[in-house]
Amino acid sequence: MPGWYDILSFDDLHSSEDDKGIIRSQQYFHSLIKAEIDKGIPSERIVLGGFSQGGAISLLSGVTCPTKLGGIFGLSCYLLLRGKIKEMVPKENPNKDTPIFMGHGDADQTVRHDWGKQTAEKLKGWGWNVDFRTYKGLQHSADPDEIDHLEAYLKERLPPLGDKADGAAASASKQSL
Repeated sequence: MPGWYDILSFDDLHSSEDDKGIIRSQQYFHSLIKAEIDKGIPSERIVLGGFSQGGAISLLSGVTCPTKLGGIFGLSCYLLLRGKIKEMVPKENPNKDTPIFMGHGDADQTVRHDWGKQTAEKLKGWGWNVDFRTYKGLQHSADPDEIDHLEAYLKERLPPLGDKADGAAASASKQSL
């Protein structure tokens, strides 16, 4: 199954990973991030995330990104290159403190819930801050509660800029006087 990389078997996603395709996609993600930074977007205002393969490549690309990101999320996904990923993290590890949001249905028959949970536990064990949420009865799909949790995460990671932010801060300052 092609996408961001080839999946050769759903029986054991890690036994036959498409290393070349995964690395090619990771490099592409990093090039997109660099292009946005070059256009003037602060790296802390960039959030990387996706669903299934997109979530898996986002987790990998996020934790191995050479620049600080605003956030990383993955829905119904798993850890790619788990035997190599630690070696791929930049020495200065700019995203060590970048919060990671993960959501996964406990009835997912495509990407098993335990793969997502193991991913979160492994990342936590390596020192990343991971918020892993389980959605009861959810198959390989999205859930309104999951989207609400993701929205809250994104609002926290990307607070408003400009007039809205300045107006809110000014209003809060006036109220505290």
